[in-house]
Amino acid sequence: MTPQSAPMSLDTIAEAYVKLVLAVGQHDGDYVDAYYGPAEWKNAAEGAPLDLPTIRRRAAELITAVESASVGDADEMVALRRKYLKAQLAALAARVDMLDGQTLTFDEESKALYDAVAPAYTEQHFQKLLDELDPLLPGDGSLLERVSEFRDRFVIPEDKVDAVFRASIDACRERTQRHFELPESESFVVEYVNDKSWSAYNWYQGNFHSLIQVNTDLPIRIDRAVDLACHEGYPGHHVYNVLLEKHLVQERGWVEFSVYPLFSPQSLIAEGTANYGILVAFPGDERVAFERDVLFPLAGLDTSEAARYYDVHEKIESLDFAGNEAARRYLNGEIDREAAEGWLTRYALMAPERAAQRMRFVDQYRSYVINYNLGQDLVRRHLEARAGQDSAAIWDEFGRLLSSPRLPSGLVDRTL
Repeated sequence: MTPQSAPMSLDTIAEAYVKLVLAVGQHDGDYVDAYYGPAEWKNAAEGAPLDLPTIRRRAAELITAVESASVGDADEMVALRRKYLKAQLAALAARVDMLDGQTLTFDEESKALYDAVAPAYTEQHFQKLLDELDPLLPGDGSLLERVSEFRDRFVIPEDKVDAVFRASIDACRERTQRHFELPESESFVVEYVNDKSWSAYNWYQGNFHSLIQVNTDLPIRIDRAVDLACHEGYPGHHVYNVLLEKHLVQERGWVEFSVYPLFSPQSLIAEGTANYGILVAFPGDERVAFERDVLFPLAGLDTSEAARYYDVHEKIESLDFAGNEAARRYLNGEIDREAAEGWLTRYALMAPERAAQRMRFVDQYRSYVINYNLGQDLVRRHLEARAGQDSAAIWDEFGRLLSSPRLPSGLVDRTL
């Protein structure tokens, strides 16, 4: 009789998981978003690549091992860790199946990769929102033309983009440091790039350092300065990665957080907290006041128009899920690329060049689009269910979320 092998520890599983993520990265250049673990693990993945069937088999074995792992009377964080490892491994297996030719619907894919499914909306839903926006911009021309003309008045001049962006970063950092104790050595570098499908990207380097790239292919409007400074920097992606490294990798030794597979449930948490972090850093009317008093003058824009700009901006943001619908229909084969771009101009009020850029993003990242808007909604409900509308309490809960291995399916409070 062959004795049964002892269950694997979560630490052993975590190391195997990291190596498997690096193995998938040899087949998918977008998969490994960040890695700052042992260099020899990365070198081994590059030197002896695993084929997809082998990766898939090992992922299944690790999922079984996670299910069998004993955590005893573990605290909540260890219980969350176990669920996290299982979900991340399941998403890895799904991504491998996709790389190996499996076809999923938009909703099947988002559930398998991100542990969430975005709500579907009809044309009538978005048309109602468009009808509410229309009176705010009276005049001749289509609503898209009037919106584009209005928003183009708030483009940051190219020679002032860096100054406006850095002022936004300073404000976001100062507000974040009121509530979070960040490592003294944390920092990031900002670069301006071109020819990307995204508007900005945070490349986390480890040791509390990030590289933030801002795409200047299209004109940058004034609202993007705070959006990007918060989302990519403070209290968004940079802070999220810093806190994971500090509290989970360095203090607890949980090596699974030294790697970030992009197509995984972690991304919904990352994007959702980064988007909601804008509202945490600038609650209520504070954003309009800051931009009117600081950013508009820096950019040479008319400060008397700040409030009206954000009234219109808020209405346009309510159309955000139209982007999900375009991606869903396109990836499900219901419409072609041209029709998808037309949907974005009609129901998301994107200028044609921005609609084309968005479809480049969809081609590259597919159902990842849900992580921004659905992620923000789930994070908001999670935090406000625990903290109400109290700003200090929301910051406390926000910090706990950023420092934990909580999953998207764990964000939906039982009382909701």
